[in-house]
Amino acid sequence: MQDLALDIQTSPLSYLDLETSGKIHFNLPPAELVEHALARKEGSLTSTGALMADTGKFTGRSPKDRYIVKDEKTSDAVWWGDINIPFDGEKFDQLLEKMKAFLQDKDLFVRDAFAGADPEHRLNIRVINTLAWHNLFCHNMFLRPEQEELSQFIQDFTIICAPDFKADPVTDGTKNSNFAILNLSKRMILIGGTGYAGEMKKGIFSVLNFILPHEKNVLSMHCSANVGKDDDTAIFFGLSGTGKTTLSADPNRNLIGDDEHGWTETGVFNFEGGCYAKVIDLTREKEPEIWDAIRFGSVVENTCFKPGTREVDYENGSVTENTRTAYPIHYIPNAQLPSMAGIPKNIFFLTADAFGVIPPISKLNKSQAMYHFISGYTAKVAGTEMGITEPKLTFSACFGAAFLPLHPTEYATLFGEKMEKYDTNVWLINTGWTGGPYGIGSRMKLAYTRAMITAALEGKLDEVELKTHQIFGVQVPQTCPSVPAEVLNPRSTWSDPSAYDKQAHELALAFVKNFKQFESYASEEILKGAPNP
Repeated sequence: MQDLALDIQTSPLSYLDLETSGKIHFNLPPAELVEHALARKEGSLTSTGALMADTGKFTGRSPKDRYIVKDEKTSDAVWWGDINIPFDGEKFDQLLEKMKAFLQDKDLFVRDAFAGADPEHRLNIRVINTLAWHNLFCHNMFLRPEQEELSQFIQDFTIICAPDFKADPVTDGTKNSNFAILNLSKRMILIGGTGYAGEMKKGIFSVLNFILPHEKNVLSMHCSANVGKDDDTAIFFGLSGTGKTTLSADPNRNLIGDDEHGWTETGVFNFEGGCYAKVIDLTREKEPEIWDAIRFGSVVENTCFKPGTREVDYENGSVTENTRTAYPIHYIPNAQLPSMAGIPKNIFFLTADAFGVIPPISKLNKSQAMYHFISGYTAKVAGTEMGITEPKLTFSACFGAAFLPLHPTEYATLFGEKMEKYDTNVWLINTGWTGGPYGIGSRMKLAYTRAMITAALEGKLDEVELKTHQIFGVQVPQTCPSVPAEVLNPRSTWSDPSAYDKQAHELALAFVKNFKQFESYASEEILKGAPNP
């Protein structure tokens, strides 16, 4: 095995005053990281050549153990509360020193990377890992600098991730032994006590969600995006289970990215250099692009082999339902490279409405778009999570509340300004139930949803008759190519229209109740977008 370990005199960690008697492996290519991971028994190779690794006790993010240092920079800017939990600056410094002492005898894997495909808004990241497979994850998920860019690289932000390091809640100021702490002034993220690699990805996303809107007037978005042959960019917002990944994967359009983007004065750009896709029940028939991307250089997390083979059993959720794969975006055949495109012409809010109320497609005005953007509605159904036996309302501000350091109205206001300036169409798409609620109605056919989105993208809904929904006030197209007219009006699909009215009234009340937490911050224009129960 070729060893590219650095002599301590040339250490890329000197700016941290971090020294180690172990080896520092700097910017290793994927093949060498895989070799290290296998030699260190961090994982196994699958039949397709991907590296399988487990994340340990934590198989997802731990939002209650994620903090932001409260100081002069953040005190008046951050939306403090259950999502953004304040952390003391002195405690951060203390914890950093303890982590540095812990790393003094460890082999370290260090990587320089970019976040942000647009060079004007790019963040230079240096990641310090104790695990080789974590460094491979970062190689896949962040943007990979060219050799000449590495020679002039100066980090803007540093991540230190040491899963084996555990905090002492009594002395360190954390709730538990695991933690992820963002320090926006010192431009660092400390992660310990958890092996879940997604903490690094979402840590940087949270950083960009602060810097870009707050300091650069760039809208940061938790969304997927694709672009057509005529540079007609489309954005897809949606929580888990709404079809965001599936619907943005279109063979006739290039994928800009599947999760995190920015909207500037010139267009849309991906924050990432890869995709982090759920693989539970993955099949080649359902998701051929993801299936084929799981090859050498890719990582699969918390999956299991079929007995006696190295073939991944994607139906096996015994470790977690949150099984995932991380791969570079160029593993997708129709990836847009570089991951940038023009101003979005169409934006889709995806919701899996289990109550059968929301129309399958409707057009939103500016007020409604901002209101629904802040609301971030979907519904979870039985079987999607432990303990859910009937449809459960879910609201997540801006379709990504867990990653928003600023108040949601700041993102929504910027969203509305851009929508108006560029005359962007915003559509609400229900990928959930029709003909009744979950248990009575049926799931909206994927073919119909694809046809509606295609019609919107091709401008075929621009001249059709629109009808105002009696409660939500949105504009509902009365005709759409390849979709039966009766499907477009949800009330007409119910056998008992009065039961629909009752259910729509209850859902509208839930929207209003959820929005009360934002009312004191919201403008009159945003409030005009509310439903009328």
